[in-house]
Amino acid sequence: MKTLLFVYGTLKRDCCNHAQLAGQRFIGPARTVPGYRLCDFGSYPGMIANPADCDGVAGEIWSVDATCLRALDLFEGVPEGLYRREAISLRAPFASEKIATFIYNQSVVGRRDIGSEWIDG
Repeated sequence: MKTLLFVYGTLKRDCCNHAQLAGQRFIGPARTVPGYRLCDFGSYPGMIANPADCDGVAGEIWSVDATCLRALDLFEGVPEGLYRREAISLRAPFASEKIATFIYNQSVVGRRDIGSEWIDG
């Protein structure tokens, strides 16, 4: 079974952890509905819900198989509670369906808000 996954940080094409998506299918660029922001964690971002946001977060949609999704859960620290995988809403052309993504699941106190787009540097 394939899952559509929204990635917004180091898993994107040309970013440092993109190899985690080897063998999976790129669908296209996407943006969340308003209500999400990225926080800076040094070498990676964390997406959080932020009701005051008006822009949403830019990223990519990938079709991933079950094996890859399990590996990504481990990579993203889901079992430890660093991130949680959940379904979110995106803007058109993906507005009619919920898409899986990883939401940062820890405190962001003291972390810098980096807005709506992660640039891997």
